[in-house]
Amino acid sequence: MKIVHTSDWQIGRTFSFVDDEALGALQAERLNVIGRIGALARQEGATHVLVAGDVYEHETPSERTLRQPMERMRQFADITWHLIPGNHDAHTPQGVWTRLLRDNAVPDNVKLHLSPAPVALDAGGQAWLLPAVLQRRHTLSDLTAYMNDAPTPEGALRIGVAHGSVVGFGNEDEAQHNPIAIDRAEQAGLAYLALGDWHGFRQINARTVYAGTPEVDRFGTGGAGGGECVVAAFDGPTSPPRLSTHRTGRFIWRKLENVVLTSGADIEALESRVRAIAPEQPETILAWLEVSGMLGVEDLAFYESLIERRLRSALTCLRLSGAPGLAAGVDDLDMLGAFGPVREAASALLAQVEAGGAEAVVAQEALQRLFLLWGDVRRAQP
Repeated sequence: MKIVHTSDWQIGRTFSFVDDEALGALQAERLNVIGRIGALARQEGATHVLVAGDVYEHETPSERTLRQPMERMRQFADITWHLIPGNHDAHTPQGVWTRLLRDNAVPDNVKLHLSPAPVALDAGGQAWLLPAVLQRRHTLSDLTAYMNDAPTPEGALRIGVAHGSVVGFGNEDEAQHNPIAIDRAEQAGLAYLALGDWHGFRQINARTVYAGTPEVDRFGTGGAGGGECVVAAFDGPTSPPRLSTHRTGRFIWRKLENVVLTSGADIEALESRVRAIAPEQPETILAWLEVSGMLGVEDLAFYESLIERRLRSALTCLRLSGAPGLAAGVDDLDMLGAFGPVREAASALLAQVEAGGAEAVVAQEALQRLFLLWGDVRRAQP
């Protein structure tokens, strides 16, 4: 028997640091990945997909957002999708799961597990699913504890699915909410415990695994970084499962720290470094650059042209922290002409920069913008 394990789809998630176009692309891909998960299940011969919580980002999604993942799963009628609530979409009285059932929006091949009780996965009763069910965002009790005594036929395969934080695995602060015993699989005789909440793949032990989100959703993610699903193959009820991870994510998130720019060559190298993340598909890249350094007037204009404009247009998202400063001197004023108000303004700003003090930083930024605007005007002239 094989299953596909995934979690934390968080349909409807927003990203405050991207523009509207990028936001639409990211949200669409969180739906499109469902098709890739279904295709993976077919490819691997798995007839069951376990979604370990947080199918939705919010407890009150719009009608369209509520139904969209259901319609994507409906397209894979030969696969049974098993869903449990997570901390983002807990099973509250008027929450998403109640709305789905009330509106008859759940396809026949999608099973909502809203009660903590064993459910047969096959007609012969040889495999059973034991779901843990969050009925509020946070709980201080271990909702997997019931699995220890949950009855299933002797010799049956027992698979648990839960959403929470494993206690004693380096995340003690998070484990105060929705805790899960690190040895639950052993205590409850589980062949496998499929977990959600951690957004990157993480294997706790031979039988306890976080699958991570199938589309990466942040620049810093624990484990393998997300964008994957897990396929678990079972040879019997007591044998450890054979696990394999499979990439399902389309977007690539990268953070480049301590990028120091001092020359045009550094700027070209930075662009090449970012494009090398996905040379043939730069539109799949989300890059966060921490930039510093000092550039001359011409190189600063080159940075704005190559990085701020060209590279930004190639990527789904270019997020910049910091910026190179302007290393301008008296000689650089000559490009503004020998006389005139622009030259006079630049001279005054440069004098403030060189004098230091509280106004020097503001003067530096103003001088930088003045040179860049002058360069734009000059390039626009026939």
